[in-house]
Amino acid sequence: MSQKKKITARIVSQKEAAPQIFDLWMETELASDAHPGQFVAVYPKSADTLLPRPISICEADREQNRLRLVYRIAGRGTREFSAWRENDEVSVLGVLGNGFPLEKAQGKKVFLMGGGIGIPPMLQLAKELQADKQIILGYRNQDLFLAEELRQNGTVYIATEDGSVGCRGNVMDAIRENGLKAEVIMACGPMPMLRAIKQYAEENGIEAYLSLEERMACGVGACLGCVCKTKEVDHHSHVHNARICTDGPVFEAKEVDI
Repeated sequence: MSQKKKITARIVSQKEAAPQIFDLWMETELASDAHPGQFVAVYPKSADTLLPRPISICEADREQNRLRLVYRIAGRGTREFSAWRENDEVSVLGVLGNGFPLEKAQGKKVFLMGGGIGIPPMLQLAKELQADKQIILGYRNQDLFLAEELRQNGTVYIATEDGSVGCRGNVMDAIRENGLKAEVIMACGPMPMLRAIKQYAEENGIEAYLSLEERMACGVGACLGCVCKTKEVDHHSHVHNARICTDGPVFEAKEVDI
């Protein structure tokens, strides 16, 4: 894996993809090293917001050296990001974390499962993974950001909490309602969703890889602010913990206690 570095990126474009969800392209040399499931840490410019915000990579255009980030406004930092415009220069640390192990799923029947703001990392994964892809997406309502682009890379099934599109409920309801089967699962989303996927994978003997969403501080493993329980002892802290920012964010489901 390439050495992470802090660089200056240039905003190419930004638009609001759904209420409070923004779709940003930036020009940066980090694109050449980006893999599905990894993330970057983006620095606010405001002096009172010191820590960078971790944002998953939605898409990497390696030919044009561009990264796409799709994020939700969650606080002051991301609200500042939403006001950035073309040609603004921003500081970015990357590329961070591990990615999804594509080699584990090549040529197999695979669920790619995204919930809410865990949907963006599924796009680059769907584009690169050569497999029979069933893409299962969970939304709150009919604001289906990225759904059409994902349709170009696999068969898409949608669940909405309010039942406005697809089946009413969550991604697990979509699996049951459509009678879907898979050999491998790769997923990103809120923790209740990932817990349900972990249980489903264990009950059905399915290999599963989960990208854990967690608030992070440093993003490089120094502060131990983003840990999850694991079966193995972490060599850094010497306890049954792993740092999501460096050991993850992608873990094999059976290795983590969530």
